[in-house]
Amino acid sequence: MATLKASSLFLNSSLSSSSSISKQRGIIRATINISNRVSNISLPGLQTRGLMVEELQDQLHKCADKPLSPVYVETITRNESNGPDSLVVAKLYAILEAVTDRIEMHKNIGDQRTNWNSLLLTSINAITLAAATMAGIAAISGGAPAVAMKLSSTVMYVAATGMLSIVNKIQPSQLAEEQRNAARLFKQLQSQIETTLSIGNPTAFDVKEMMDKVLALDQAYPLPLLGAMLEKFPATVEPAVWWPEQRRKQPRSGNDQSHNGWDGKLEEEMREIIKVIRRKDEEDYLRLGGKALKLNKFLAVSGPVLTGLAAVGSALVGSPSHGSWAVVLGVVGGTLASVVNSFEHGGQVGMVFEMYRSNAGFFKLMEESIESNLKEEDLERRENGQVFETKVGLQLGRSLSELRDVAAASSVKGEDMEEFASKLF
Repeated sequence: MATLKASSLFLNSSLSSSSSISKQRGIIRATINISNRVSNISLPGLQTRGLMVEELQDQLHKCADKPLSPVYVETITRNESNGPDSLVVAKLYAILEAVTDRIEMHKNIGDQRTNWNSLLLTSINAITLAAATMAGIAAISGGAPAVAMKLSSTVMYVAATGMLSIVNKIQPSQLAEEQRNAARLFKQLQSQIETTLSIGNPTAFDVKEMMDKVLALDQAYPLPLLGAMLEKFPATVEPAVWWPEQRRKQPRSGNDQSHNGWDGKLEEEMREIIKVIRRKDEEDYLRLGGKALKLNKFLAVSGPVLTGLAAVGSALVGSPSHGSWAVVLGVVGGTLASVVNSFEHGGQVGMVFEMYRSNAGFFKLMEESIESNLKEEDLERRENGQVFETKVGLQLGRSLSELRDVAAASSVKGEDMEEFASKLF
């Protein structure tokens, strides 16, 4: 009886085992059939041949007697809460649109004021030379033609004096340079916003910072003339300022470096770079700007004075008591006024002064940027030291090794150092 039960158990076990194996082999045969069917399908760049099918069959036969292990598929769900704030992104895009519009506005107005400079220069010189010619003709003529020439010359000189006074007051070449600088700086701001949107996780702090930069640029380079125009003849030369006050930055997240790329050597290097910029580059451009300002003041006063004197001389041409010197004053005064006007506006002395002032402002901005990072005690709130050093080197037109050499030379020579920090301009 026990033998019968054992035989029955053995038979059931064999049947269940053979049934399981049959099911597995059935699955394998189906897989092989599918593989054979797939081998008959021709795909570009993917050819399945009989050899590959045989290898697959061998692998399947080897695995036929083994239990099939389950396949686990790991799914990753995106956490939408970690993405950027949609309201912040919308605000940054609004600022970006305004910046793009300002770039076009400053570009168009800059072209307009460049045309002002060239057209007014040509017109005033033509009027002045024509008036000088009429004064000379009136001196050698007599009767009614002489009176007409003398009167016309006087009127033209008076008109030239008024036009010169206005042109010398607004300085079109300097206005055009201001608009060129503004367009360039707004393009720079546009790139900063686009970079923040593309690779960063913008925050409300970024929105505030970009808004402040836009408003600071609007104040530094105004578009209207009446009531908002920058002083063209200031008492002292100061660097142009187009940036807001340096604020404390937010800590950078995801920084793997414990010191955010800063160490004592880099801090000392940046301090020496500040010293070189302050005593060499910035001071030199302020000195050159002062010379350009003095020259521009002299020329701006000389032009209207000469045309005014020429108007008086032309009015007295033909007078018995003032005949000789009146002719000389009427002709020579107008000629000299044309020369002065050509030198001032043709040479764009106002533009040169604005260029020097803007360059001094560039170095002032670098100085403040370095100081704001060094004054920040929390290293995580500073800009990454390695990235910041690279930026400073590029802005000064130097490689990192050259930048370190300048800092080392400054620490050794001090004020006796002759080399400038910048190699660009």
